[in-house]
Amino acid sequence: MKTPLALVACALVLGACATAQPTVYRPQANASDVGFTQYKMEDGRYRVTFRGGSGAPVGQVTDYALLRAAELALADGYSWFRVADRVTQSTGGGGGPTFSVGGGSGSYGRRSSVGLGVGTSFNLGPKPALSTTLEVVFGKGPRPPGEAYDAQSVVNTIGKGMGRI
Repeated sequence: MKTPLALVACALVLGACATAQPTVYRPQANASDVGFTQYKMEDGRYRVTFRGGSGAPVGQVTDYALLRAAELALADGYSWFRVADRVTQSTGGGGGPTFSVGGGSGSYGRRSSVGLGVGTSFNLGPKPALSTTLEVVFGKGPRPPGEAYDAQSVVNTIGKGMGRI
């Protein structure tokens, strides 16, 4: 009885040691890193992706993508931007607990036996990582009505929340 209990305890301890990758605002070194990438499609139009760490909240991942879009707009001399397309994806991690039931029988000479087993498993690994990709269109002058963002306001608001300002 001690051995199965010790194995369960070891599995729980090792599962708790799995560290989540922190979400940091920086360029990605490669496709599996946390951070942002950008691709200039044409003048005034970019595709910006931010990939968060394991378990990063969707709001934070989206905010960081918006922040990068605002920084690009200001760097290119634009005052506002509009999100033309948005895709949020979840990668890695696993589902929740799984349960299984099994049965069997056997014959041993003159004796037969029937068995029933119940099992469960839990994913103790890291949570899924989220990424948000925005296709943004930049503009100059007064911000148009609707869903356009003032680039400087986004940098001030989200950047301040990150402690960057």
